[in-house]
Amino acid sequence: MSIVIVDPQVAKENFLKRPFRLKHSLADNALFTLPRLVELAKSLPRDAIEYNSGKVSVGARPEDVPKIDLPAEDVIKTIEHANAWMVIKHAEQDPAYRALLEGFVREANEAAGRKPSDYSDLEGFIFVSSAKATTPFHVDWEENILIQIKGDKFVRTFDNSDHSLVSEEALEISPSKHRNQIYAEDHEARATLHTLKPGDAVHMPYTIPHWVSTGNTYSISMAMTWKTPEVVRLNKIRLMNGTLRRYGLAQRPPGASPVMDAAKVFAHDAMRAVIDPLRKSETARRVLRGLIYGKKANYYLETKPKSGM
Repeated sequence: MSIVIVDPQVAKENFLKRPFRLKHSLADNALFTLPRLVELAKSLPRDAIEYNSGKVSVGARPEDVPKIDLPAEDVIKTIEHANAWMVIKHAEQDPAYRALLEGFVREANEAAGRKPSDYSDLEGFIFVSSAKATTPFHVDWEENILIQIKGDKFVRTFDNSDHSLVSEEALEISPSKHRNQIYAEDHEARATLHTLKPGDAVHMPYTIPHWVSTGNTYSISMAMTWKTPEVVRLNKIRLMNGTLRRYGLAQRPPGASPVMDAAKVFAHDAMRAVIDPLRKSETARRVLRGLIYGKKANYYLETKPKSGM
């Protein structure tokens, strides 16, 4: 039985270019029950899980997002009334979710006429959200198909070529930068609304600005993500740009200088060859993020609400 259900012509015309709707057959899969998600959360390192209150505005500033002082597994167990938003990152570290992710991404790419050699870096992000929760306005640096498993979800997408919405500087990558982007009320006139019910999905290409809300019951969904060779290269350049800008060095966007782009890709790969062997433990990752990018690089590990909130 197919996991991905889509018109091949629609997929070929829109894949990696613009958002479009499709369907899937995973709504009743046992991997997405709350007890199984508790088990998954317990098996992953703490820095693979991020959660906070779901009662936030579309344009919430990172520092204004309320925290939830509970262990991750308790947030999942009480999600029906916790007023929470959670993402379980890197679900592919669990073999069962990895197999599901690989099958889904393969079928989606095949429907669009693409081969396994056309993509890499498969990652799965599972979202567990209470009713009426909001994921503020942001972008993602992967190719993504968001599948809806439980409850309703409302996804508003925007044109990623409109830099009046998200500037090139805002697209630079840095662990010290929160993913939330600046949002203005007049943005909404440019939104396309995708209403997702269990069995529905939406493809959101690289850096498509979007924000998300849930319906009247708790929601479970999963972002099936991957990267093309071009996305891998762009992310290396944008990470170097974000890192250099943190140290006061403004950077030109990708494509402005092919020579500088090539130099940044080379520098990225050289640094990762040194740093990656040191990142195997969670403690080491925290320390390295803090040393290179400052205290804010570990923002998603905070769970205690700020005083006065």
